[in-house]
Amino acid sequence: MRAVALIGLGEVGRVFAEELRNEGVGELQVWDTAFVDPASRASRNAADLGLAPAPSAAAAVTGAELVICAVTAANSVPATEAAAPGLAPGSFFVDVNSSSPAHKQESFAAVEAVGGRYVEVALMSPIQPRRLRSPFLPGGPYANEFLEAAAQLGIDHASVASQVVGRAAATKLCRSVVIKGMEALVTESLLAARRYGVERDVLDSFSNLFPKPDWDEFAGYLISRTIEHGQRRSEEMAEAAQTVADAGVAPTMTTSTVMRQAWAADRVDLDDPTDVIRLLDAILTTLGLNDETLRFPEPEHGRPT
Repeated sequence: MRAVALIGLGEVGRVFAEELRNEGVGELQVWDTAFVDPASRASRNAADLGLAPAPSAAAAVTGAELVICAVTAANSVPATEAAAPGLAPGSFFVDVNSSSPAHKQESFAAVEAVGGRYVEVALMSPIQPRRLRSPFLPGGPYANEFLEAAAQLGIDHASVASQVVGRAAATKLCRSVVIKGMEALVTESLLAARRYGVERDVLDSFSNLFPKPDWDEFAGYLISRTIEHGQRRSEEMAEAAQTVADAGVAPTMTTSTVMRQAWAADRVDLDDPTDVIRLLDAILTTLGLNDETLRFPEPEHGRPT
């Protein structure tokens, strides 16, 4: 594939850029709304990769055989509509955004109207560490055709969800209710536990219910994800809440996850995300809650086993 465009150059977009170059893509055009800020992550990524930002989304996709759209959930439809006028008939528009089935269908309509081939893709794991060998779940009427192009680019863990746009998104977002909800629950639980001085008891008890080789490391990972990607995740969970509501189910838990994920965004610098105690203390310090007024003394004869 000779020419590819990337709409969005955050974490996911950068992975695509690096991997597509490794696969021999010769021409790579990029656009991101954050390019207006030279200090933004997108601008830094473009500079690191030696990529010249296009002046607009439509300009970026002009002449591209394949477009990858990797923006935040809230920007998925606007980004698609901004790019659509530049799409060549027959070009693939691959939407990897974590947006709702309804928003996927809006994006599909915008691409279909100009003769493009829209494919929704649900990424069913974090993009790291497997990168383009992460599990991809494409859907829509052009999903099978996309599989052939994807294989040429090193995307070899993909299976079609449906010929109908929206099924892949529904699968991902219903899954996210649990995954992102667990991140929010663990963060909230352990922050309170640390204040009371019972974090070790709580962590040890998790292993009785959910066997895991190292709950300290796993909890640190879950909490670090909410801090590092909280804003993006909160937007994804807002889409998940709408998806749940559209199914006629009250999104009670999902709505709370939206708030917790948004609250956690950029709370601390992650110098060592695997050290859960240091991570909790860093968050509590930013909240002004690093005193020991609520902490219970250790039991005289050690913790019960």
